[in-house]
Amino acid sequence: MTKSDEIKMITKKAAFKMSVLLVIALTGVFMMTDFAYATTNGLNISLNGQGSDVVRIIMIMTLITLGPSLLLMMTCFTRIIIVFSFLRNALGLQQSPPNQVLIGLALFVTLFIMSPVITEINDTALKPYNDGVIQTEEFIAKASIPLKEFMLKQTTSEEMELFKGLSTKPGLENATMQELPMDIVVPSFIVSELKRAFIIGFLIFIPFLVIDMIVASTLMSMGMIMLPPVMISLPFKIMLFVVVDGWGLLIRTLIMTYN
Repeated sequence: MTKSDEIKMITKKAAFKMSVLLVIALTGVFMMTDFAYATTNGLNISLNGQGSDVVRIIMIMTLITLGPSLLLMMTCFTRIIIVFSFLRNALGLQQSPPNQVLIGLALFVTLFIMSPVITEINDTALKPYNDGVIQTEEFIAKASIPLKEFMLKQTTSEEMELFKGLSTKPGLENATMQELPMDIVVPSFIVSELKRAFIIGFLIFIPFLVIDMIVASTLMSMGMIMLPPVMISLPFKIMLFVVVDGWGLLIRTLIMTYN
């Protein structure tokens, strides 16, 4: 193995560790929501009249296992990574950029977008909790408010009404957006994010599809039927994406969709 290969391998490992640390750090802030409250404080399981530490440890380990998945579904990561995947497919590239690079970029863009929410949670909930001003229940309630407000701003009324109609909980018909429980807000937010991500992906495909059609028509008019059009159109699509500063334009657009 050459020295350059070793440097590349070390760089990949460092990027992977940074992504894992970011997920763990965000999980520690956000997972103290209604989900954690429902699983740890809402269930009173005891053995011989005393709280079972073993059961609580199992619940905490379960939260740690499911934490990254819930975290990614409760932030803007879903929309960003899906748009990046659409972009790579529209360019016709299979493994470039690799998945590690796209996931790392999506995580840091997510951190950039979610930084106001993280700051608000830190100021209103985490600092008072560390100082002993508030208790665990109040910390969970205050920490869930900024995250819930963020999700509600990005959730459409159609998805919200869909899950309200499917829910069997009483009193949801006259409930306001802030009064809705997290098990209604989170799936509504996820479906809204998927919907917007697919719309953005469709718009990304259009210019590259036009290039493919022009190249295919040109090759057919020249009688070069056996030559794959993708082989000719790929360099033009990459050149177009670089000339218009595609990465900066795409990331700027994604960030502006949340503003």
